[in-house]
Parts: sequence; C-alpha cells; structure tokens
Amino acid sequence: MKLAMCIFALFLVAMVETQEARAQSFRVQCPTATITHPTAVTSAQGEPAYNGPTQFTTGSAGYVTPSTNANGAIKCQQISGGDGYSTMADGTQTYMFSFGPLSGLADIAAGRPGTEFPNVFNTVYSGALLRGDPATTDGATNGASPGTLGAFGYNGAVGLNPDLDAIASGSCTTPCLDGHVDPRQIIDVGVMNGNIPAPLIAFDEDDEFFLTLTNVGMIMRPDLFEQHTVHFHGYPNASSFYDGVPDASVAINIGGSFTYYYLAPDAGTYFWHCHITPPEHLQMGMVGQLYVRPRQDRVPSGGDLYTYLGYQNGIAEPNGVVADPRTACNPLADILCSAYTPAVNTGATRAAAGSLCSNSALTTSGLTPNYVYNDGDGSTCYDVEYPIQMHGFDPNFHFVGMTFNPEMFVDMKDKYFLLNGRSYPDTVGQTGGQTTGTIAPPGPQATVSSDGQMHYSQPLPAIINIPVGGKAALRLVNLSVAEYFTLQTLGVPMHVVGWNAKLLRDQAGNNTEYWANSITLGGGESNDVILDASDTTTFQAGQVYYLYEPDLDRLSNDAENFGGMMTEVHICKSVTGGSTFGNTCNN
Repeated sequence: MKLAMCIFALFLVAMVETQEARAQSFRVQCPTATITHPTAVTSAQGEPAYNGPTQFTTGSAGYVTPSTNANGAIKCQQISGGDGYSTMADGTQTYMFSFGPLSGLADIAAGRPGTEFPNVFNTVYSGALLRGDPATTDGATNGASPGTLGAFGYNGAVGLNPDLDAIASGSCTTPCLDGHVDPRQIIDVGVMNGNIPAPLIAFDEDDEFFLTLTNVGMIMRPDLFEQHTVHFHGYPNASSFYDGVPDASVAINIGGSFTYYYLAPDAGTYFWHCHITPPEHLQMGMVGQLYVRPRQDRVPSGGDLYTYLGYQNGIAEPNGVVADPRTACNPLADILCSAYTPAVNTGATRAAAGSLCSNSALTTSGLTPNYVYNDGDGSTCYDVEYPIQMHGFDPNFHFVGMTFNPEMFVDMKDKYFLLNGRSYPDTVGQTGGQTTGTIAPPGPQATVSSDGQMHYSQPLPAIINIPVGGKAALRLVNLSVAEYFTLQTLGVPMHVVGWNAKLLRDQAGNNTEYWANSITLGGGESNDVILDASDTTTFQAGQVYYLYEPDLDRLSNDAENFGGMMTEVHICKSVTGGSTFGNTCNN
C-alpha cells in the first residue's frame, strides 16, 4: 500500500512538472482602456453614475467612439479548467471536473464575484503563492481551521508577471504587464482547485468583460486530453467566436489560455458552463453563476426611475441627447428587448443608501437598495441579493469518472441535491451557529484533495439573511443535467419578477409578475424571485423560515435522510458585512 502511494505521489509530481513544461501558451489579458471605454475606471471610483445614454462621434480613423457620458467600465477575470474534490453533506468526497478561480481568490473565498477592475486584476502578487491558496495561507494564519478566512487578500491575476526580457531590452518600462505569466504559480494554484459552483461572475450593463480561461489539465485523469470552453447560457452574445460552442468557436487545449470578450447589453440572471461533451462536464461540475446588474442601479439617488428608463429607451432624451442604439428598447422594432417602459408611471425614485426598498423610514447601515432589472417603477427593488445554483450529483457517475471507466449516461441519477454546491446542513455553513444574538457568517467549505492540500472547493453558502422590513432577491438557476427542481418556501411570499433573464412584462409595458410559494425550473432555466419580508407585523427579528425542494427524495444526502436541497431564511434585526453571501445576521 505504501509503495502504491509513493508511486502515485511521484506520478502527480511528474504530471505537474510536465504541465509546467507545456505551459508556454498561458497568457492573461485585461486592458485598462479600449475604444469603447477610452478612460480607465478604477475600483476606487466604481461604476460611473448613469445620467443618460452614451453619446458617440466618428473619430479621425473613421470608427465610432464615445464622445461624452461613456457608461460602464472594463472588468476582468481569470479561471482554470481542471479537476478537484468536493465534500458532500454526508462526508463523502466527490471527484469533479471543474473550473476554479485564478483571479479574485480572496473575493471568491468570501462568497463574492471574482470579477475585478483592471487596477485590481493587473496586480502582481508580492510573494510566492502556495498550492491550495487561499486555503493554505488562511489555514496557516488560523491554526489550519477550515473555512475560516485569514489575512489572504490578493485578488489579482494568478501568475501575472512583468516581461523581464522587454524591460531589459528597453522596449518596455516597469511594470511592463503584457500578459506574460509565471506558469508555476498557475499550476500551483490551479491544479486540484476546482470549485462547485464554478467561480461567480458578475458585472454591470455597458461593461466590457475579458474572461481568460486557462486549461491546467485534469491530474486525476491523465489519460484524458480534455479541451474546455466557456459558454454563457442564454446570454445575448453578438459574436459566435466567443460563444464557447466548439463547432462555431474555439476550444482550449491543456497548457493553453484564451480570453473571451463580452459587451454587457442586457441585465439578468444567466449561467455559464463548459460546452465540451456538456452532459458529462455539467454533471461533473463545470457550471457556474453569472448575472448582469442593470443600469438602474447607477441612477443617482432620488432620480425618477421612469424618466431615466426613458433616457435609456430613447423616449425622453435630456437636452436633445441622441439615444444609444445598443440600449434602446422599442417593442415595435425589437420583441426581445428586456427593458420595456412600464404602462403606468408610479413616480418611483432611486432609493438612497441606508434605506430599505419598502420604507425609507426603515434604515439599515451598510446596505443600498438595488434592482434586478431596469423596471422604471421600482418593482424589482431588493435589499439583499443571493445567487443560488440548483444542481445534482450522481456519486456513481463521479466515481466511475475518477477510475478510468466509461460513464453510462443512461444510468445517470442524482443522489445529492445541491444549492450552491452544498446539501443541508452545509448550505447554512459548517462553521455557523448562534452566538450572543448573532448568527456567525458561514465560510467557504474546504476539502483536502489528492495533492494533500486544503482547497476551498465549495466557497458559496446558501443561507439567506433578510433585515426586518427588507426584501431578498434570489437569482435562481437550475443547472442539473437530468432533473426538474422545485423550490418552495412556507411563510415568506415569493414575488417572481424575471424568467430566463427577462423582466416579466408584456410589450405594452404591463406588469406580468406574479406571487407564488413555489417555483419549478428545468435544466438550463433561470428565475428571479424576491422574498418579500417587508411586512414588519408578520416578520420579526429572530424568525427562521425554510427554502426547500418539497420532493422528499431530494431532502436526503444519498442514503442519509434529513438533508438535500434545503436552506434557511433568517429574519434579522440588522445585516452587516454587505448585501450578499458571507454577511452577518444580528438579532
């Protein structure tokens, strides 16, 4: 047995060294300025306020460039395609093909998107990244306590390095960041670092998004020379070259990188996945969350939402401003636009920071009400936001996939039912608990993989904290290969405002949103649901409700009862630490 383990360890080392030798085509890309966004916007500045549509002019070179009021910014992210392990709620370690973070490591571990401004992304790490980071460094600073975040705070691109040859030749000055990377750092962090869900992606309408996929190979399956791609499911991508479907675009080989480019035109909830043998790669875990925030989030406080939506749609341009054809929504010409002007002007205004959607007299420090869509009437306002991925694993399929045997797709049957990669009670955090009136924020869930290192393989909990009088937006997606899923809540009304990344509104602007206590989604569908706890007579601090799949077969962890697709909804006196994952419920 010891001899076998030694041979396996030597095999892993040889594989890593081989991958490093091949890694000559690893690159990253994150420009600080482009034709569409000629002025660099930093994380300190944040997204520019939306004061009207972008205005264009024809430059001396003959192409159109923004002249005034350039909306949006540039965002970047780097991910790895490889493998890893996750831990199911009954303690079983499950092998995955999966994507992992190669930028925004600290943000991903804290339950935030790994999507960064260029000034953050283009930052060279000052030390040496370790295998398993950030879990390795966090564990060292916290007595190897899994799931407890430490002092690790790096969110730049893993492996990013100056071009020393260009600096030495005088053709480039420091820092000379031109996409060169250190393949050793990418392999150290990317190998066995797969996440379920895949790294969270989020950006804003009008943004340009550069997503670099680096294929580090699957160490546990060296017999497979799997390519990987990124496909934004349901996303209105204008270029098939970046669509990730290998028939019409490109696929990334082991040891290679490719940067996808997207211009964000429509707000909504989408998801992304690998499009190489999709049934296998989706079942194995190569799926993640994606959402686009609406321009309405950037309307100045107190601005009339109806008026600003008119600016966007070319109905009431301020001072003769010309409508931006990329953003205008004219239902007579475009039946697919997702920002119809409401039939009734409610006079709703942009809520101020520190207030709640339901009542400006109710305040909560640190939160800013935002919107799921450009609604023009405030109907999609929320105070806290939780992207939740519904998924399922077939443990036999994953075991066969790890043991060099062909998977039988016809026999595929999920036995673990997951919200954000976890079954109950892991959905509410393995380190959480009631302490002096505060429910501790759940941390990332860690697994020791075959490389002997701790990895944050399941960074996103699914606990939902709503302040008294508040509303929680749930961005729900079903990423199961084989199952329809239902999510039900008893006690907290579900306000369904969007379906498949479209606001529920007809072409005349009439509101078609509806109320329910359950929703059912097939694989590849999304729903935007607001849990409305704004009635302070009914909902009071300290109450706990449940969001769950009512099918008893799915309230189990394989053969173990009392688990599965379920999480808790907490009504809190106040919520601190931000409006999304990892916040703290104070009672």
